[in-house]
Amino acid sequence: MNDVQQREAAKQFAAFWKGKGYEKGESQKFWLSLLQNVYGVEHPEAFISFEDQVHLDHTSFIDGYIPATHVLIEQKGLGKNLRAFIPQSDGTNLKPIQQAQRYSAALPYSQRPRWIVICNFERFHVYDMERPQSDPAEILLENLPTQYYMLEFLVKTGDISLKQEMEISIQAGELVGKLYDAFLKEYRDPTSERALKSLNALCVRLVFCLYAEDAGIFGKRSMFHDYLRKRGLSGARQALIDLFRVLDTETSKRDPYMDDDLAAFPYVNGGLFSDEDIEIPRLNREIYDLLLAKASEDFDWSDISPTIFGAVFESTLNPETRRKGGMHYTSIENIHKVIDPLFLDGLKRELRDIRAVAVERTRNQRLRAFQDKLAGLRFLEKTLSALIQTYDSTKKMKKTKPLVKQRIFQS
Repeated sequence: MNDVQQREAAKQFAAFWKGKGYEKGESQKFWLSLLQNVYGVEHPEAFISFEDQVHLDHTSFIDGYIPATHVLIEQKGLGKNLRAFIPQSDGTNLKPIQQAQRYSAALPYSQRPRWIVICNFERFHVYDMERPQSDPAEILLENLPTQYYMLEFLVKTGDISLKQEMEISIQAGELVGKLYDAFLKEYRDPTSERALKSLNALCVRLVFCLYAEDAGIFGKRSMFHDYLRKRGLSGARQALIDLFRVLDTETSKRDPYMDDDLAAFPYVNGGLFSDEDIEIPRLNREIYDLLLAKASEDFDWSDISPTIFGAVFESTLNPETRRKGGMHYTSIENIHKVIDPLFLDGLKRELRDIRAVAVERTRNQRLRAFQDKLAGLRFLEKTLSALIQTYDSTKKMKKTKPLVKQRIFQS
């Protein structure tokens, strides 16, 4: 299946299973249908097994297991809280993930899962056992048509996380590229230095707004989308000019009589919106539809990791890189190979030690002090980026680590 077909298959699957979910009678049908109809497994009954025995103090049964990709599935009924404690037959109370981990520990080592999926028909919680301390990824059934790739590890071997990052980055880069090209045609002198500089700044601002509304930075989802839609095509250019000015103005210094939906946007410091002299052309129907539909309604920018988000910004500012059709960024794995031993591992250990303090009052005091410490950390981001890129090229930690230590400071 191509991307369009898979999205449509996921949409039909989500629509069919909406509101359904009897654990004992429908679990197997649910997973067989998901694997066959959405992920193209020709014979899902041979790909996944159900009710495999596992021997604890008593005989228990694993709801679902996929040997080829080492996925263990713990299925619950519709509406069940996937984080709640559930009484077990031996008298203990376990969360679903703890229940699944107990099954995993009883399996032969070669059969232990890389992935554990906890599901209640309306949401999936995905645990990557290579990163056991990480919070689970959550995929809602209703979002499966746009997030189906997040479950591709069910059928694909290897590290799917990097593939997911790449897919999202490519989609985001394509959207930014379309916006860039559409805006460029509207400038009176598209080859002038002022036009190109303005266009770069404009695209960065728009990407920020699209990300901010999906990630909750603006306060609620679709805030930027709804603001533009209310102004309509004829008022879209002025709407952007007004919005950028408001985002660069502290709330206490704003016009008290401005429209409520404009006043609701927060102040964004850092200088991103400070230059009011950038050239903003008129928005034609293509640009307007791109912003409202393709880049807002049909794409969730909050799914982008900070690494890829930075790459999208870089691709916007560098037309040559953008036009090559790919995104060139440092993978999360390589970033962590640099920053983890330098400071992140130590911070994580410190947090674990604080959380282990038994006295609640003391623990809370230390947590607040730790929070203040985090807020006071300062890093030279450009230096780190350059050194991480050096690591990408050389793959030799010894060459970068001493330099990075010299470039990081705390205030």
